[in-house]
Amino acid sequence: MKKYILIILASLCVNLLFSQTPEELANEQLEAYNNRDIEAFLKPYSDSVKVYNDKRALLYQGKETMRAQYGNMFARTPDLNCKLLNRIAVNNTVIEHEEVTFGEGRKIFAIVMYKVAEGKIQEVYFLDRKEAK
Repeated sequence: MKKYILIILASLCVNLLFSQTPEELANEQLEAYNNRDIEAFLKPYSDSVKVYNDKRALLYQGKETMRAQYGNMFARTPDLNCKLLNRIAVNNTVIEHEEVTFGEGRKIFAIVMYKVAEGKIQEVYFLDRKEAK
């Protein structure tokens, strides 16, 4: 019995040592977004990630749908860049104020919230989006 308890404790310690914080997951997906690397971008997300709009209505669910959405955008937008303006991280939630440039001077300011559980981003909320003038 002691042997099994020690194995479980060791497993928990390894998970704690190697799991990323919510802020690290947000950083990882932001870096991949700016590199337009779809596989690296999807890595921090759960397979069943849910993406919501500013009215908290579900836009879509699942990493494969996210792959299609962002993969197409990455392919069509070589000048795509997201600049982090501000970040607040509390417990399992990360809120970011972002400036997204799509090329040709088109910019959008967005506030995005990421909810993390089990070491992956489970939910994304686009709280506000405004086109820069």
